[in-house]
Amino acid sequence: MAIDPTFAPALARRLWPAGKAVPTRDWHDRLINVPRMLYAIARDVAEGRIMLHAASLVYTTLLSLVPLVALAFSVLKGFGVHYRFEPMLAALLAPLGPQAKEVSDRLMDFVSKVDVGVLGAVGLAVLFYTAISMVQKVETAFNDIWHVSAERPLARKFTDYLSVLLIGPVLMFSAIAITGTLASSETVQHLSAYLPLALLFDVGGQLLPVLLIAFAFVFLYKFLTYTRVYLLSAAIGGAVAGVLWLIAGWAFATFVGGTSTYTAIYSAFAALILFLLWLNVNWTVLLIGNGIAFYHQHPEYMLLGGGPALLSNRCRERLALAIMQSIGEAQYAGTQAPTVRDLRRRLGAPEETVQRVLTALREAGLLATSGDDPPRWMAVRPFDATEMKVLVDAVRKAGEIHGLELERIAAAPAVEATEAGIASAVDRALDGLYLKDLITGEQADDRPEPSRRGEGDRIGEAVAAAEPRRRGADGRMQRR
Repeated sequence: MAIDPTFAPALARRLWPAGKAVPTRDWHDRLINVPRMLYAIARDVAEGRIMLHAASLVYTTLLSLVPLVALAFSVLKGFGVHYRFEPMLAALLAPLGPQAKEVSDRLMDFVSKVDVGVLGAVGLAVLFYTAISMVQKVETAFNDIWHVSAERPLARKFTDYLSVLLIGPVLMFSAIAITGTLASSETVQHLSAYLPLALLFDVGGQLLPVLLIAFAFVFLYKFLTYTRVYLLSAAIGGAVAGVLWLIAGWAFATFVGGTSTYTAIYSAFAALILFLLWLNVNWTVLLIGNGIAFYHQHPEYMLLGGGPALLSNRCRERLALAIMQSIGEAQYAGTQAPTVRDLRRRLGAPEETVQRVLTALREAGLLATSGDDPPRWMAVRPFDATEMKVLVDAVRKAGEIHGLELERIAAAPAVEATEAGIASAVDRALDGLYLKDLITGEQADDRPEPSRRGEGDRIGEAVAAAEPRRRGADGRMQRR
């Protein structure tokens, strides 16, 4: 695995010493993964991926904020708890300082003017579309962080996004209502008379908003990302994001309270400017937490960065051989065929890279998937009757697209001859080897040693055999 040269390479070499290919689960690796994760998150922020998504979400929030707030307010009004909406909104905007009340009052004024009866069918559809587009934008950012290229089906988008918009506010405000009911009960008030319990209740009341925000983050990480997110990874990301949100709120409130520059420069627009900055901070915290959840579940990506995990030709060949060997071992042992997750853990390679090689082998007719969820990978051809060259050729030819095949690339005779020499050397090296040899370990070491003639002699002979042109009397090359 190559060291990422784009961000603090010296630090990367210390965190990922050379020679350790597959991560283990011992205490040392678990401990070293903490600074590795911090390195990966700092690199993603420095490279601008997270900040770019955060800025995009701020813009989308401005367009869909009023429909989102109106939709949440309507849902809560149906449950009779809408009176708690404005205090919660004020608490979320508290880091804006004196400007929080102005922004909160403006939003509630906009929401109170939204009349569904006046909007009509078209206006109501636009209202829902604007709110749904916001959720779709968040999912796109999450999927990019998780290296997910597949899209949620259209029917799933409608139902899942509406679930987030309708169920999310109900769950959050139900938790607030339950907490308020418990706090006003006679039993809790009686227990609050004791100093230790009173202190505990006071701290719990201050931490409640953070816990609710962390719970909302976990829900979004788990539900909105279009891939299987483990609950532990989502919980760790949500917990870290909740703590970051608390720290960011304190820092932002200190910043707003300690400067009057924005008010002096922007005058009436100061509240809007601060609101935009606070939105950006919130989205950044949300995406950082999602990145932490991703790196916890896929630690092999910590060094690779946010781009696609590209492999060299020899790494791709080794990965194909290792995949086929793992599948063959399971088949010969009579155990369950491995999933992509099993192969990723065993080989220490990124999941999308393993999936890419598996797809190439399936297209070559070497592998097939079961109907399980997740699918398991198994061999199609018998290992003792399939030559090793078939596997190597499948990997070497994978990725060739129509219109850019090997034959369409212009090459001089010497280039074609060199390719022929390489192909001949590969054929001789794999002659007599079958896929079964990957499992048994028998590599036919007693085969006769191939000829060790000089490379120049072999290429010269190949040039003479593949020469498509002849020389004229003047010594220049002429076509036949």
